[in-house]
Amino acid sequence: MFNTMTITKAAGAIIAPLLFLLLVAWGASGLYHVGSSEHGGEGEHAQAYTVAVTESAGGDKASAGDDAAAEAAAFDAAYASADAAAGEKVFGKCKACHKIDGSNGTGPHLDGVVGRAVASVAGFNYDDAMKKHADEAPDWTPEALSHFLNNPKKAVPGTKMSFAGLPKVEDRANLIKYLSTLQ
Repeated sequence: MFNTMTITKAAGAIIAPLLFLLLVAWGASGLYHVGSSEHGGEGEHAQAYTVAVTESAGGDKASAGDDAAAEAAAFDAAYASADAAAGEKVFGKCKACHKIDGSNGTGPHLDGVVGRAVASVAGFNYDDAMKKHADEAPDWTPEALSHFLNNPKKAVPGTKMSFAGLPKVEDRANLIKYLSTLQ
């Protein structure tokens, strides 16, 4: 019953999959290796991303007011040299909810939005958060639009606008310059 051939087959059945797993692991580590190329993998690993920390002259983190002033200055500089054609491309992110032909979509139409009163499009049902925001900031100035478009949920807590925002100041400036041409 247990002759040499049976024992050889049983050993082969156990050893072959283990050998296969070792070869696959060796091949995968060659393809997907992260770290230094030195033997043993010691050394510094590649950094995935960097978190920028703004510091004031005293070495402490800058206050929120300083950040807002710096953001406003950065927007003013970007808006002065903004490109409406580039803003039209950025508007592609807005097309799903907003129209520029005078009709409302999921969101209110955006033609004439620059300089328009907040929450003032006739026939559009604004949420309570946006109506309250109209009391705090009555007009959509370029600066107010930039602040809102940076992070809508933070600028108007409770808004139904589900857009995550435009973190790049250049994108916001270009978009607002484009919207200002649609009066």
